[in-house]
Amino acid sequence: MIIVGLTGGIGSGKTTVAKMFSALGVPVYIADDEAKKLMRTSKVIKRKLIALFGENVYVNGDLNKPFIANIIFNNEQVLQEMNAIVHPRVASHFEKWANKQTSAYVIKEVAILFENGGHKACDYVIAVTAPKQLRIERLLVRDNSSEEKIEAIMKNQWTDAEKVKLSQFVIENVDIEKTRNQVTAVHAEILKKLSKS
Repeated sequence: MIIVGLTGGIGSGKTTVAKMFSALGVPVYIADDEAKKLMRTSKVIKRKLIALFGENVYVNGDLNKPFIANIIFNNEQVLQEMNAIVHPRVASHFEKWANKQTSAYVIKEVAILFENGGHKACDYVIAVTAPKQLRIERLLVRDNSSEEKIEAIMKNQWTDAEKVKLSQFVIENVDIEKTRNQVTAVHAEILKKLSKS
């Protein structure tokens, strides 16, 4: 199975782009959503997260996201420990999912694809970019967050320039129609590459 990584900084519009690929019939795996599901359902992950964060990590059996967010944004070490618990299980879940697909390629949407070395397992990578100020504006509306919190998240992610350097395709997501045209073009280009190989 040909794996195409889809990544971009917070607020770049990865999810919007992922939906556009999905509309073209490409199976899309949203790693963040699957990670959250596994954090709620996997007994092994639950046990390890309780050992890492304490009992407050779950409230009535559900993930206490604000509690986790508060801890990991100020603590790089704990963030890495949490990722070490969750990421390997998401990776094996993705593998099983990908093996069931029958399309020419699949998309794996991951926020921190480069940061955790996930790009090495991809045949191609698409980076979604947008100007920083636009991303901040989108997030202020979407998450009802503070600029300070958004900056803290951005600090933990690679810059667009770093991502673009290692990506085979770049989609600039500023204008929705232009984004859709770019998605169609990238899709066609990937299919062309696959037909040659």
